[in-house]
Amino acid sequence: MNRRRITDIFQIDSPLTLWGEVNKILPLISPGVQTASLHRIFNSVNNLYHGNYPGYRACNTGYHDFSHATAAFLAMARLIHGAAIDGAIFSASDVVAGLTAAILHDAGYIQDADDREGTGAKHKAIHEQRSMEFLSRHGKSFGLSAEEISAGRSIIRCTDMQTDIGSISFASRQAEFLGKILAAADLLAQLSDPLYLEKLLYLYHECREAGTGNYTTETDILIKAPPFYDVFEDRLKLLMIKTDRYLKLHFASRSHGDQDLYRVAIEKHKHYLENILSNKDADPYNHLRRGGIVETVRRQTTINN
Repeated sequence: MNRRRITDIFQIDSPLTLWGEVNKILPLISPGVQTASLHRIFNSVNNLYHGNYPGYRACNTGYHDFSHATAAFLAMARLIHGAAIDGAIFSASDVVAGLTAAILHDAGYIQDADDREGTGAKHKAIHEQRSMEFLSRHGKSFGLSAEEISAGRSIIRCTDMQTDIGSISFASRQAEFLGKILAAADLLAQLSDPLYLEKLLYLYHECREAGTGNYTTETDILIKAPPFYDVFEDRLKLLMIKTDRYLKLHFASRSHGDQDLYRVAIEKHKHYLENILSNKDADPYNHLRRGGIVETVRRQTTINN
């Protein structure tokens, strides 16, 4: 698979196009999935992130934005499909709960309409709980059953890397399985993003506002990024699900070859980061030109200062 096609698989900028891909995957997982219901939820969350949902401000965190929410949503669908090919059985309700949790897992970063102080980054430490509360508050209006809302809450909680998944009370074994899948999808979506390295600059400012992380400068977050790849690998091992196998099965079924293309993209980013950091005297951001992110953030920093 050439570089252009790999990029196309991960950089789907149009919500309509991304939904179209998920819509093709859903019947392959479970013929009974109500795609119209999930489409309504997807559109509602699109409105939420863009400031068109009553009671909430538009998303103002550059790293944990709608692009990441939809990337996790798509990764979740791909992993569930691969697991289904491998023999796992998911009911239509399981799929709805899992994918709703995926698209909402970072909704806790979004501020209430009357919260005008700072950005949603200040909620970083409690954003998973806020995401769960959002699902509880609005799940019924999304058309979800009480059981799907309860399952979705536990699935979202699995994205908190500080939480022992074994301590979570799940309504079913499938909910636990889906929680582990979302925990993997969340990380895979971040690290495979074609703009991941540039977006670390956004993440630095989110961490700074939240008072988390041990980064002293924007460049420092890049310098300290390589060890996170080990954290990522350890997390996947801890989840004990066959992530690579599921993705290989999914991509093969979609005529994209027999590789785990998330792994291919992540390794590419990792090697590029190692190369730019190997020159100790160079500014690593001179090598990060995609998306105009570096220029945007530095311009905003200059305005704020």
